[in-house]
Amino acid sequence: MRLLVLISLVNTTGTGLWMVSSAIYLTRFAGLSIAQTGLALTLTGLVGMVASAPMGYVADRLGAREVFVAGLVVQALGTTAFIVVHNIWVYLLIGVPLAVADAAQRGAKGAVIGGAVPPEERVRTRAYLRSVTNVGIAMGSALAGVALAADTRWAYVAMILGDALTYLVAAALATRLDPIPRTAHTPGAPRLTALRDRPFLVFVLLDGLMSTHFGLFEVGLPLWIAHRTDAPTWLVAVVYLTNTTAVVLLQVRAARGTDEPRGAARAARRAGLVLFAACGLYALSGHANGVVTIALLIAGALVHVVGELWHSASGWGISFGLAPADRHGQYQGAYAIGMQLGQMLAPVMVTTLVVGWGDPGWLLLGAAFALAGAAMPPTVGWALRNRPGGADQPTPRLDMAAEG
Repeated sequence: MRLLVLISLVNTTGTGLWMVSSAIYLTRFAGLSIAQTGLALTLTGLVGMVASAPMGYVADRLGAREVFVAGLVVQALGTTAFIVVHNIWVYLLIGVPLAVADAAQRGAKGAVIGGAVPPEERVRTRAYLRSVTNVGIAMGSALAGVALAADTRWAYVAMILGDALTYLVAAALATRLDPIPRTAHTPGAPRLTALRDRPFLVFVLLDGLMSTHFGLFEVGLPLWIAHRTDAPTWLVAVVYLTNTTAVVLLQVRAARGTDEPRGAARAARRAGLVLFAACGLYALSGHANGVVTIALLIAGALVHVVGELWHSASGWGISFGLAPADRHGQYQGAYAIGMQLGQMLAPVMVTTLVVGWGDPGWLLLGAAFALAGAAMPPTVGWALRNRPGGADQPTPRLDMAAEG
């Protein structure tokens, strides 16, 4: 776990560099318009989503550690190539393979956790990784601020190369991970069993719906504060800092009791109700004035982050708990589809419902969170009934043998 934490800290520091600088670099120095930038990011996001489960299957077959390292190396090379981008076609020529490599390393990382970490420690490990991710992104963002202040092409190139370097360092560290046994494919058996597992796919869709709440902090709440309340715009930074700090300090604690599917499903149900309450507080802030508005927004952010912590932990517990022991790669890849789908839908859903509809939109969004959370326990129960061997057992009907 310590090695995985170090890998994540290094990698996400580079992520923070690119997240802060990418839009400005692409529109000012790489020849893309604002519309083309949005289109390119959407297309690469779609590619990454489609590739998630297949690349997780590749990780199971070829070895999770090996695919994890290879994915990081390809991302280092592809990121470096961004310095030659001068139109959208060159960006896509680089960005599409990068999206596949990103899907590969993410699925492989999940398979490493599933294969090397004891079942009772997997959710705790993911919780530590998420806390460290927030620290790394914050560090990268702070470093990016120096380059943004310089605001020259060479400053942005330095950030791109810095991001690429973090991938290489992370890959070097990943070679020290223990190898994970490979899964042999039985001739005639289906390959992407995660995409044929109906109760698991229902869980993925429900989790994807709930994950749209991340779009509230990124898009919906800033617009709501700026256009539908009398709160000062600097409160956006306060709300975001509140969320980031809470995740760093409390994610591990919030993950307690979610290391098996049924406990995780109950956490998802609690998360849905808490997110509903947060939406109600946000809606009330649009009718308040002065200090009361600020108090309601901060209270909503605090309640919201509790729901976020429980939702994240529940997803890890369910996705690991329902995956056969020899297919963590493809199941983690399929689980990622829900999150990616939620991230794609969130900007449209959140802006339309929250900013466009106001109170009814907040209540509808909150009700969707509550209903999705309430559906998790019966969905998990359905999934467990379809697994006669229980969690962490290979699916008998496919006779998948481990090799290596």
